[in-house]
Amino acid sequence: MSPSIEETQPASSSLAAVDLGSNSFHMVVARESEGQPVLIDRLRDRVGLAEGLRKDGGIEKKFKDRALDCLERFGQRIAGIPAARVRAVGTATFRAAHGVSDFHAHAEKALGHRIEILGGREEARLIYLGVAHGLAGDGERRLVIDIGGASTECIIGVGFKSQVEESLKMGCVTFSREYFPGGHITKKAFNAATMEARRQLEPIANVLRNRGWEQAVGSSGTVHATAQILAQNGWGDGTITADGLGSLVDEVVKQKSVDELDLSGLKDDRRKVLPGGIAIVKALFKELRLEELHTSPGALREGLLHDLLGRLHQEDVRTGSVVAFGTRLGVDEAQASRVMCMATELFDVVQGVWDLSSEHRDLLLWAASLHAVGLSVSYSGYHHHGAYLVENADLTGFSKEDQRRVAELVHLHRRRFRMAYLERETEPWQLILRRLALLLRLGVALHRGRGAGKIERPSVSLGKTKEHLKVTFSDGWLDAHPLTRADLELESDLAREAGFILSVG
Repeated sequence: MSPSIEETQPASSSLAAVDLGSNSFHMVVARESEGQPVLIDRLRDRVGLAEGLRKDGGIEKKFKDRALDCLERFGQRIAGIPAARVRAVGTATFRAAHGVSDFHAHAEKALGHRIEILGGREEARLIYLGVAHGLAGDGERRLVIDIGGASTECIIGVGFKSQVEESLKMGCVTFSREYFPGGHITKKAFNAATMEARRQLEPIANVLRNRGWEQAVGSSGTVHATAQILAQNGWGDGTITADGLGSLVDEVVKQKSVDELDLSGLKDDRRKVLPGGIAIVKALFKELRLEELHTSPGALREGLLHDLLGRLHQEDVRTGSVVAFGTRLGVDEAQASRVMCMATELFDVVQGVWDLSSEHRDLLLWAASLHAVGLSVSYSGYHHHGAYLVENADLTGFSKEDQRRVAELVHLHRRRFRMAYLERETEPWQLILRRLALLLRLGVALHRGRGAGKIERPSVSLGKTKEHLKVTFSDGWLDAHPLTRADLELESDLAREAGFILSVG
């Protein structure tokens, strides 16, 4: 028997996207062909993670175990693909969970790859990207809707670029659990679920309607399941309409229990979450005044593939969003560039010994670009202001963790090393961020004069330990630049707080 496409495809051209949704976990594997992903495998498992989310933010053990079993299977499938060609993301339930760092670590170990947690608007952007690549590029303005297990995203965009991104905390799992406990369906409960969904939609409905769209498209399991049920029961032709949806709602309410639901096209793994899902669909039709909703083959995971290819081919949207954010807040671009160049030159010297990667270099670059963004608020304590601005901004392309780490570096770039600021990080990341912060601080200290006079590129080497950094200038240069000497001597004193020895001479 001849080998399959998957078996003959070299790992170096393969890539994978893993979407850890609140209802289902999905994975797509593709090969890269002429800069585009060509799908070669698709896996899905209904984990129902949102069902296991407790009110205190913890996740029940059986749902953790179910998730880890799924991730081990996914991990086996992509074991040969380089880490740089895999992206795995957690969505609404990962965002809502608290005190589950051990679970997150076990999940990454099971999968064999890092798992990022997406913010709601970043999830929306990636959903739109996946949908747009699956549809004809006709230049129409589209409304894209994705109803997940614990969140609903509404996006408007043209071509491959989203223009409005909204994420709401309502999903088919959470609404089914809250309004239809035990699977019992009543008209009163359905009306209550629909009204709550409309209440959440109300603040954004006018914004979306005022922007307008030529086509409305849905990309989630709820939308696909609804369209399929309508078609197979004679209430539609594959497109969701208000009349067809009304017929489905009437039939679901009449049957009174999810266990009794007898509908052609309804799959068993969708049964428990159907009432909550169609309540949200009905609310969307009402608040957005939809006439019909089409389905899309693309979704978050396809968006991840296209975004990953952009990163691999030097089209990383994160760099663009950092530059745009800095420009909007009046960052001195020339000074930021000087600090970036110095910090990255130092990085390149110590990268191998300090076990730093290109991912860490990117974090340092972004932090250097934004290190002084807090000056837009006030000079006093501007590193505090800057860290707050960076962590709470909508920075396109960033996971919540990476954005937080850039903010932490901005906070640590001056004054005392406040190690307590890194308590949210694991020990390995604390060490990485301490090292990156030292490089950023040196870059800032060496350019405190903001271009006034020539700065000598120092010689950098390591001392007897990895945490001993030697910075050496040519004879007489420091004597001729007493302010720089004073700044570096102060940095040497402060570095001890972070466990470093910084020798300057």
